[in-house]
Amino acid sequence: MRFGASWRISPPARPHTLGMQVLALARGQGIRELVSHTIRILLVDDYEPFRRFVRATLQARPELQVIGEASDGLEAVQKAEELKPDLILLDVGLPTLNGIKACHRMSKVVPDSRILFVTQNNDADMARSVLGNGARGYVLKVDANSELLLAVEAVLRGEHFISTGVNRNDGICERKQLSGLSASSSPKTPLPVNRPTNGGP
Repeated sequence: MRFGASWRISPPARPHTLGMQVLALARGQGIRELVSHTIRILLVDDYEPFRRFVRATLQARPELQVIGEASDGLEAVQKAEELKPDLILLDVGLPTLNGIKACHRMSKVVPDSRILFVTQNNDADMARSVLGNGARGYVLKVDANSELLLAVEAVLRGEHFISTGVNRNDGICERKQLSGLSASSSPKTPLPVNRPTNGGP
């Protein structure tokens, strides 16, 4: 499995039948075609100029809405619990509470929110750690201009995503290794998607 691409882990034993059927039909479509409602996003980074860049990138797509921002880990957990976003974009290096610990807490208080890390740390061990801690993806800031929206789309599909620039030497993307991730990283039900318009059910 190559980097900069997304993949799915085998679904849990209890199927989400309608969502899984529509998910299969949605592959290859853009975010607008993938979701049936506005995606509410919480943006967490301690560097305001980067938050501004990410916000502009996301809000260029009308189906994506930034509903809140936080500049440290504790604030992020509080806002996540208050706002219950569909998607949380989270940095690793945050004051008061680092991103990994914040991710762990948010996975408990807002279990239905998807978490996508956007960070400058390109270490594969770090990427493995956050994926095993409940996150759905890992995007490098240097690759955000070309890969952020791709990662968002993959996460909304219920897939995982790892940036192209993450250290490639330890096979983090190998499917056999991904199958051993902790239960906290099992795929969640895909977010509601539009039904096909070509006469399907």
